[in-house]
Amino acid sequence: MSSDLSEKLKAHIVRELEISGGWLPFDRFMALALYQPGLGYYANDSVKFGAMPGSGSDFVTAPELSPWFGRTLGRQVAQALAATGCSEVWEFGAGSGALAQQILTQLDAMGQGEVRYRIVDLSGTLRARQQQTLAAFGDRVEWIDRLPERFEGVIVGNEVLDAMPVQLLQRRGAVWFERGVALAPAGQPSAESPAFAWADRPTELRPPLEIEGPHDYLTEIHPQAEAFVRTLAERWTRGAAFFIDYGFPESEYYHPQRHMGTLVCHRSHQVDHDPLTEVGLKDITAHVNFTGIALAAQDAGLPVLGYTSQGRFLINAGLIALAGEVPVAERANLAKLVNEHEMGELFKVLAFAPAACAEGWVPLGFAAGDRSHTL
Repeated sequence: MSSDLSEKLKAHIVRELEISGGWLPFDRFMALALYQPGLGYYANDSVKFGAMPGSGSDFVTAPELSPWFGRTLGRQVAQALAATGCSEVWEFGAGSGALAQQILTQLDAMGQGEVRYRIVDLSGTLRARQQQTLAAFGDRVEWIDRLPERFEGVIVGNEVLDAMPVQLLQRRGAVWFERGVALAPAGQPSAESPAFAWADRPTELRPPLEIEGPHDYLTEIHPQAEAFVRTLAERWTRGAAFFIDYGFPESEYYHPQRHMGTLVCHRSHQVDHDPLTEVGLKDITAHVNFTGIALAAQDAGLPVLGYTSQGRFLINAGLIALAGEVPVAERANLAKLVNEHEMGELFKVLAFAPAACAEGWVPLGFAAGDRSHTL
């Protein structure tokens, strides 16, 4: 079944290649591979999220690793709701529904059972799983197909920015190219060879920083993620937003030594670097340039509230206080959320808000160790 799905998706991409003259920019290929209705990775019914490969899953996210991730984030959400005068939470890319379940559970424990929860997710199959996970919360949870013209609320997004399509840029011999996808040459030696191949075209596009040195260099730029932030700014009138993801500030992202970029794929809890194979059957992701996201927010009128590591954010937001309730058997996973060599340092948290909601309070998660100055 999975191979049949992949072949159907390949056939669809081949048709798009024919229409476009034989070349697709990588961001378009990535969008098809992840989101093509019924066929793309996030649009088909594969398991995706889970703690162990035996579950049929491909990767684990923090809410699957420990329920205390979402419970702690729920404390931050509760403070933000009170500080901004909102009564709704909006989650983008809700995955399995585990994070929503954890946040709602924490809000209930804090006496905020009246808060409503809106989920915006492109995946119909994930929506079905979310609805099952969140059935106990009844009509407090609502699924939204598209953003309304105006809305307010506290926004959360865990590992959503990294799944937005990126453009690939390659510097070769001091010349910059945009890396795209074409059909593989005829006469491949094996039926298992990829149907697609890399194809580079000269471009005026550049990374936001000059890359030092003469060496070849492959990297990503993130216009879709930045456009998403600008769209929020146009429609979002009140609240605060917290985005959690793996990534770096710009100076680290475009460091001369990071010459192979950050694009990777995940399947069965294994990592590979070839998005052109097993299309539709594995995740494709790139790290987040948090400086680019912060600048897009700021330029659109959304001041930054804070930026720090996931580990520091969770400790600030009260994870240690909640940890007293954690059974001993679960504490190893809890530690992975904050340990620097696990998720604690690679993952960062960036928060911003409409200007009217950005003054007069400091989010719990940034009370100590704020790194906004590094953006």
